[in-house]
Amino acid sequence: MSHSDKSVSELGLGSLSNRFRDSLSCEANKPDFRELHLASPVSPLRTRHHRSATAPATSSSSSGSSGSVSGRTGHNPITKRSDSGELSGSSENNSPTAAAGNGHRSFKSGSRSDSGSGSSQPLIYSGQIQRSQSSSSSAVNSPPLNVLPAGNICPSGRVLKSSMTAASAIRSSRPDVLGTGTGNYGHGSIMRGGGKSGSKGGDGVPNVRVSGSESVKRGVESVDPEEVKRAGNEQYKRGHFSEALSLYDRAIALSPSNAAYRSNRAAALTGLGRLGEAVRECEEAVRLDHNYGRAHHRLATLFLRLGQVENARKHLCYRGLQPDPFELQKLQIVEKHISKCVDMRRIREWKSVLREVDAAIANGADSSIQLFMCRAEAFLKLHQIDDADSSFLHIPKWESHTISLSQARFFGMLSEAYCYFVRAQIDMAFGRFENAVAAAEKASQIDPRNVEVAVLLNNVRMVARARVRGNDLFKSERFTEACSAYGEGLRLDPSNSVLYCNRAACWFKLGEWERSIEDSNQALRIQPNYKKALLRRAASNIKLERWAEAVKDYEDLRRELPDDNEVAEALFHAVVALKKSRGEEVHNLKFGGEVEAISSLEQFRAAISLSGVSVVHFRTPSNLQCKQISPFVDTLCGRHPSINFLKVDIEENPTVATAENVRIVPTFKIYKNGSLVKEIVCPGRDMLEHSIKPYSI
Repeated sequence: MSHSDKSVSELGLGSLSNRFRDSLSCEANKPDFRELHLASPVSPLRTRHHRSATAPATSSSSSGSSGSVSGRTGHNPITKRSDSGELSGSSENNSPTAAAGNGHRSFKSGSRSDSGSGSSQPLIYSGQIQRSQSSSSSAVNSPPLNVLPAGNICPSGRVLKSSMTAASAIRSSRPDVLGTGTGNYGHGSIMRGGGKSGSKGGDGVPNVRVSGSESVKRGVESVDPEEVKRAGNEQYKRGHFSEALSLYDRAIALSPSNAAYRSNRAAALTGLGRLGEAVRECEEAVRLDHNYGRAHHRLATLFLRLGQVENARKHLCYRGLQPDPFELQKLQIVEKHISKCVDMRRIREWKSVLREVDAAIANGADSSIQLFMCRAEAFLKLHQIDDADSSFLHIPKWESHTISLSQARFFGMLSEAYCYFVRAQIDMAFGRFENAVAAAEKASQIDPRNVEVAVLLNNVRMVARARVRGNDLFKSERFTEACSAYGEGLRLDPSNSVLYCNRAACWFKLGEWERSIEDSNQALRIQPNYKKALLRRAASNIKLERWAEAVKDYEDLRRELPDDNEVAEALFHAVVALKKSRGEEVHNLKFGGEVEAISSLEQFRAAISLSGVSVVHFRTPSNLQCKQISPFVDTLCGRHPSINFLKVDIEENPTVATAENVRIVPTFKIYKNGSLVKEIVCPGRDMLEHSIKPYSI
């Protein structure tokens, strides 16, 4: 409702006069505003109770909670959106001009600065905000203005001309935004700069404050996804694949149907090594745009790396698209090697299988889990079980994010089923029977119609049962029946080293030492570093008094188990027996003795004169190096029981040190049958053990 529609009595002159007087006194009390220049063409403080006939009418309109005030009725300026997602008013026709340095600003007559929320800003005159409040029942209007400003008012009162300075124009182009001030201005204090005055959300979109306490997030829809994509491309070029992926995700959120964004996301995932997810993104890009050549090419490259040559050829030679000659040549080479691999596996030529697998991987299929599994299977069949296990442990994690990956076939079975198929065989070879059954069952669930998988599952179950039955019979000391149970398992799995070793233990208990050695040899041919089989064979050789063979087996075990005291003792007794069988003197040899402390020159000379090898540690308790190496000497004493270890404190026994000419500690001297053979001064642990080892038996 306009002011002209109401009478003076309706406005309430008393209250209005009081309010106007208060506003004047309030203005006078503000110290940061200079007095108005009396020569100003416009004085906003002059008022009259009756409107001049020539003065333009001041309208007050209700706009809900916006509370906008305009000096005149007219067309609202068009709100423009910036590329950054921030909202700014048009500066072409109606630009608000900032007052310099006085905490207030003026507006052109009838102009309005939008805050981005569609509501008009309150007008500011000499630091005082004039506002109107509207309601359905009653209205209180601002005091009528004497005259509306015809130009931009400076603090001095002078009017700025249209030829304002460039700097002032730049400052005034920033939109004004209502903040959450606590003054009685109705809708908060005014902040300069639009979105820059507000905070930013987690996604970088500015939060614009409107209507006092209400905060809304704006600008998401105005972000250009192409700009986001270009930023992602820059991060990708720098090798920052995670950052690029985040930006591509944002571009996709802004434009989900854009195939290029999906293809770019696939490139970032490829850089992160997440090939399965990259395939899914490329397939989505192709779904969005069937003729998108770059997505087809990228998808073909991914399938080639995964060893899926049929899928790779389908996308590389997609109708209407020209295939890349280099990629086509790579595809043909990988196809040839995989085809030969299939043929060699069919006839069980496992060395040829290994050669073709390595060639396919080297020529482009570097991320094919199935080819790595095939390599592990070939090692297993060649009885290189440790190599098979190592190859299996270094296989990349399987990702079947798409139907094309999960439904691909390898050697006639589904790719994922083949992975479990090989895993079941490796678990069986290492005696992990329960794991083997679980893996075979998983392969059968994935590919229930495959004959090879069905045969493996049946065998694995029967071998596992035979092993459990044999173990139960062995615990019951029914060794003959246990041998038969293990034999049933070996008929189904002739390459199972665990069953051979278990049967060797049964033969040992039955006194059939030759047969025990035979089964141990079979187990060691399949798994050369099988420690239990070495123990079985060494123990059987001891029973057959084959001392040299027993010593060799125990020495191999000592290298594998250097801190095993039982193995060390068994080796010591085997060495003593071997020496006796050769007619050598073996008196004064002892096992597991501690380092002997020497207290006199006579004791020292008697100790080093014994047959065999003696190692003497010359030391002082206060020396730091001696303190550090002394515990290791105790360890060596346990590791090499055939060597006599001695220690001499040269402070307590200076005569021994003088006789042996020892001046630096720690010093080690090695004596054999009373004669000095080696001297080591201040050695490290590795050097000391390396020097002692050749004298150990």
